[in-house]
Amino acid sequence: MRFNLTFRELRVLILGACVLPVTVAGVRAQDAATDPEEAAEAAPTSAVFQKDEVDLAVDKAVAWLMTQQREDGGIADKGHDTTMTSLSIMAMASVGVQPGSPTPEGRAMQRALQYVLQADRVDDQGYFGGKDASRMYGHGIITLMLTEMLGMGISAEQDQLIHDRCQGAIDVILSSQKERKPVQARGGWRYNPNATDADLSVSVWQLMALRSAKNDGMDVPASAIADAVEYLKRSYASPLDRNGLPTRKASGFCYEPHQNNPTFTMTAAGLLAMQVCGEYESPLVEGAANWLLEHPPKWNERFCSYGTYYYAQGMYQRGGDHAETARTLVQQMLLEKQAADGSWLAENGSERGHGAVYGTAMAVLSLSVKYHYLPIYQK
Repeated sequence: MRFNLTFRELRVLILGACVLPVTVAGVRAQDAATDPEEAAEAAPTSAVFQKDEVDLAVDKAVAWLMTQQREDGGIADKGHDTTMTSLSIMAMASVGVQPGSPTPEGRAMQRALQYVLQADRVDDQGYFGGKDASRMYGHGIITLMLTEMLGMGISAEQDQLIHDRCQGAIDVILSSQKERKPVQARGGWRYNPNATDADLSVSVWQLMALRSAKNDGMDVPASAIADAVEYLKRSYASPLDRNGLPTRKASGFCYEPHQNNPTFTMTAAGLLAMQVCGEYESPLVEGAANWLLEHPPKWNERFCSYGTYYYAQGMYQRGGDHAETARTLVQQMLLEKQAADGSWLAENGSERGHGAVYGTAMAVLSLSVKYHYLPIYQK
């Protein structure tokens, strides 16, 4: 017997062994028994797992996403179908839905996964970003979703297909990183696989996918992740002294290297990516987390949905007062902005056009820090 299980195998064992049923918003006790004595015994447990307003909001959101599912399994309302379907799968998985579950949510997730795995969703090189015009943004998101779903297929054949699609997608990411680029762009990615420049927004999705794939035991060179982390460090706004320490106690990340205009979205993205790659004690992580305390999310801000997702997950990783502050702010903002039908639609001009599937999936991922199901977001 071997004990060096991957994160994915460990999660499958834990979820499979759980004696309590999994609902959309996590684990709850069995419904009260009809026998009075059994009901009395079950009451304390039921109270422990009573749903709060976040659970109820998530339930409504997942139910709404299911109403957007087409006959072919895709979940999208404004284009970029493979990417939006992948975000929806990640959102559902982040709150405990499994594709093998015999529930409406599980069946919807299974159909969505089958849609992404179709041969017409990817090209011969393993690149997903061309078919739905999402470019490397979408490719990174789809790859991250597939790496998180490894071992969660409903059959050995499907697990093998997920693995094969993952491997092809990871190969595209690795090849793209190796394109000849200026020094400041090395280690990063941009809009197309053959791009010769880079930006932090695109790069973080690719880095998250690589880190998740490496957690799965896939062949990801440590140098690829190390080079990407160095790119992140060059995107930090504060100058570094001779010892590599930032000269400003609180600072953030910028869209491109060697700039001095940190933004909420890029700082949140850099904070999460650094920690996912093991840089928990980096002074850049401390500085970014402190900067975010001074620059919280604002609903009308550009790319708020995107940034809030990174903010919620990144501050959770940081822990302590940072995590508690972020949890409170994110829950208050998102619960207030959820529509009556369970969806979210961004109000800022940068994201509103992406539709409500995008806004809803990102909101659920932001709220999902409560559940900690996806391995990539676990401490």
